Amino acid sequence: MASISDGPVLVPILGDQLTRNLASLRGRTKDDTVVLMMEVWDEATYVRHHKQKIVLVFSAMRHFAEELRDAGWTVDYVKLDDDGNSGSFTGELARAIEEHDPRLVSVVEAGEWRVRQDMEQWADKFACAVEILRDDRFVCSQAEFDEWADDRKELRMEFFYREMRRKTGLLLDGDKPVGGEWNYDSENRKPPKEGLAAPERPKFEPNAITQEVIALAEDRFGDHFGSLEKFEWPVTRDEAEEAADAFFAERIECFGPYQDAMVAGEDDLFHSMLSTSINLGLLDPLDLCRRAEQAYRDGKAPLNSVEGFIRQIIGWREYVRGFYFHQMPHLQKANALNAQRGLPEFYWTGETDMACMADCIRSTRDNAHAHHIQRLMVLGNFALLAGISPREVQDWFLVVYADAYEWVELPNVAAMILYADGGKLASKPYAASGNYINKMSNYCSGCAYSPNKKTGDGACPFNPLYWHFMDRHRDRLEKNHRIGRIYATWDRMGEDRQREYLASAEAFLDTLEPAREGWARAD
Repeated sequence: MASISDGPVLVPILGDQLTRNLASLRGRTKDDTVVLMMEVWDEATYVRHHKQKIVLVFSAMRHFAEELRDAGWTVDYVKLDDDGNSGSFTGELARAIEEHDPRLVSVVEAGEWRVRQDMEQWADKFACAVEILRDDRFVCSQAEFDEWADDRKELRMEFFYREMRRKTGLLLDGDKPVGGEWNYDSENRKPPKEGLAAPERPKFEPNAITQEVIALAEDRFGDHFGSLEKFEWPVTRDEAEEAADAFFAERIECFGPYQDAMVAGEDDLFHSMLSTSINLGLLDPLDLCRRAEQAYRDGKAPLNSVEGFIRQIIGWREYVRGFYFHQMPHLQKANALNAQRGLPEFYWTGETDMACMADCIRSTRDNAHAHHIQRLMVLGNFALLAGISPREVQDWFLVVYADAYEWVELPNVAAMILYADGGKLASKPYAASGNYINKMSNYCSGCAYSPNKKTGDGACPFNPLYWHFMDRHRDRLEKNHRIGRIYATWDRMGEDRQREYLASAEAFLDTLEPAREGWARAD
């Protein structure tokens, strides 16, 4: 039973909850509230996060704490290198409760399963009252998602997305979708034309606070993956808003048509690059959707670009978050295709003759970022075709991307990329040969391998690996209505040609060097 206290309300704010409109802050009075913010070792090291990701989160937290203090809030801020830091959320909460003797701990639900499980034990651990509030920064509550999902034989984002459009009123004329269609994805698949380049996005020079965190990261996490030679992410609300303004002014027009394009050395293209700020809480996702809609209605952005942007946020982002909690905890161990191969070392070093893989890994190392098609159709596609263990691929994606939190990373990797859930999230595996990469990028023109060669020396590894994947999973995939017809093509090849494909794939797989221990998780 909670004790009776006349102490303040203690409001823990996690590193991805950096908004003054947080449910636990609304309605609080500044003279009766203590905000608790914690940099904890457990969160920085449960996987060995990219150094830029650690800097991004800690710097954004420190800036947000200053913003709150400037606004008159009392903030108890615990730095990672403070003496006595317990290294865990629960440990630091215990210290703060002892110090402040609160009558109530008011916290917004954590975005990750493991943290939420710990949080739900707080009421039994501590004498004061504890309330866990819904994270209403998301359009769809988990209860709403579960109710929607539980009545369906199969879950598909498109149908969920239409419900979110109706709920928000975005891009509707009455009860009909603007333009007559719900989805304009078919207009958003242009391959890159020669010389395709986008206006440079805003990049932000680290100030004294960020420089201090960079020094901390180099000292404490110097052996983690990634480079800190440049750090250019927005770490404050003002910087994030500047980045959003630039996207809507300069890049949204071409965002839709070229959102699937890949160009060597052009790491950002027309992508918004706002996911880090959205996932930290620096930007309101629904507000961004409304700004995109207004750009269309003002004639400043085409419908296919605006609809595609909105679908990524209230469609896919909301969908994977609901799916994550609906499928946890078993999603973590899902492996429907029984993939067992270890992650190759080149995912960490970038040392591979495959030009597409090398460029995507370089961008990942240098920027803690690669756009969604690079993640899905290059890095993820290879992992799928090669039969790499879902756990190892999940760890890699969680480590290397600055916008990766388990709630968004795990469904995308386990279910979307690797089909490890057996098709609950995606209707088919996103498997592709070298032809897709050749069509949607300029990678192949400078590659040691030829996308036009199917087997043998010099053949693009994606080509034999594609058929190797299809052959070994025929019993499952031949029944899939979206890709089952592929097996008629396979059968027409004849046994000799099939053996060539399979032998080429096996020969390439035999060259893969497994990653050394300790890249993703401590030895």
